[in-house]
Amino acid sequence: MHARFVVIGGGLSGLAAAVRLARFNENVLLLEQHSRVGGLNSYYYRNSRLIETGLHAITNYSERSQRHTPLNRLLRQLKIRREEVGIHQQLGSAVRFPQCTLRFSNDFGLLQEEIERCFGAQVDGFNRFVAHLDTINPFLATPFISARQVVSTYITDPLLVDMLLCPMCYYGSSIENDVDFHQYVILFRAIFQEGLFRPRATIREFLELLTDRFTAFGGTLRLKTGVKRIVTRNNAVAALELDNDEIITCEQVVSTIGLDETLRLLGETDHRPQRGQRLAFSESIFVVQAGVRQRVPDDTACLFFSAHHPFIYQRPTDAVDFRSGVISLPFNFNGLHGDRDTLEIRTTHLANYDLWREATTEPERYRRLKESSVKQSRQLAESLIGPFADLILFHDSFSPLTIERYTGKREGAIYGSPAKVKDGLIGYENLILAGTDQGYLGIIGALLSGVSMVNNHLLINHQPSPTRED
Repeated sequence: MHARFVVIGGGLSGLAAAVRLARFNENVLLLEQHSRVGGLNSYYYRNSRLIETGLHAITNYSERSQRHTPLNRLLRQLKIRREEVGIHQQLGSAVRFPQCTLRFSNDFGLLQEEIERCFGAQVDGFNRFVAHLDTINPFLATPFISARQVVSTYITDPLLVDMLLCPMCYYGSSIENDVDFHQYVILFRAIFQEGLFRPRATIREFLELLTDRFTAFGGTLRLKTGVKRIVTRNNAVAALELDNDEIITCEQVVSTIGLDETLRLLGETDHRPQRGQRLAFSESIFVVQAGVRQRVPDDTACLFFSAHHPFIYQRPTDAVDFRSGVISLPFNFNGLHGDRDTLEIRTTHLANYDLWREATTEPERYRRLKESSVKQSRQLAESLIGPFADLILFHDSFSPLTIERYTGKREGAIYGSPAKVKDGLIGYENLILAGTDQGYLGIIGALLSGVSMVNNHLLINHQPSPTRED
């Protein structure tokens, strides 16, 4: 088989890259190793209920009139109308440390007021920091710069530095106790200055929207089709060998499965500096009766928290680090879930991949570890948002091994390698990297990564047909 363009990986970045390519080219093939697309942002069924993986909230909210914002630019590039997605804003979110809580919403003024209330002496420094962020182009291919150090030059209170770092880490950092400054800028704009929203329906409908767009443009999607090896010749990709031993020759490849994972298919070992260990996470999902609305905050979509200061964001010595994390209440979005009889509460924490892997040598030990982790996470969440244990209908959880198995991310590191390839180039003339290890973050970031890498490297060499609107 021959394909002009092949996209490896049917996650959000792969779907976006495939849609963008198929708009302007024929013979675009998208390969996904699992039975459904989505990658980190997919779904499954438990007790006859659809459970989303990954989608708690989407960053980068913007009004329809703001044409040049990431959300609206992205929808135009993918030929998707806002009405097809259904956009519901958060009711609010918060960062909570023992010393204080900072609330924020899709109105940046709320965060500014909260900082003045809790950190009055830091207001001038914070405003100068925000002004500095406005001068930064975060999409340039630059070396690593410590966000913690940059923030600390403007804000002198270490507590406020940590509170402004915590959401950025849990929404995108692959580096221990820090974030690359340019990624911090992207996340600060996405979370604080633009804000959070959710689509009207579940991730299933959103994925169907993307796959329908891709096939409508003439693209071909193959599920349950993993790539065993990338065959190269003269520093270029010549073909892909699939898990079933089929060979596909191709002219251009976009890999969205991660840097380390792509290098493995190439038979290479990456020698780039890693800046620490890969970070893994565990997540618990509690399906609860709708009566939980009367017990938990009704104005908080995401609660980023740390039980102590200084904030620690690193691979824990225990299986799970319950000292910090995120509690998601995906029913606290304007106009969503008002008539549902069941709702969800989700918790996320850092985890130690090696300890989880070691536990699998004894299945009963692994089961007990999962049960214990779910219980501790639930108790912690109740201490922060209110009691809901007696309203739980059932629960489920993901360990780093679950994430590794179903996404292919080595060690279950959802934010990928600490080393990023911002320009998407890894040394092969017809192979482009997109996705998490290209450096864009979040759901909008994943989609933009696929689109931008296609725009920057492929569409400039393969001009769109004059009969199609760009």
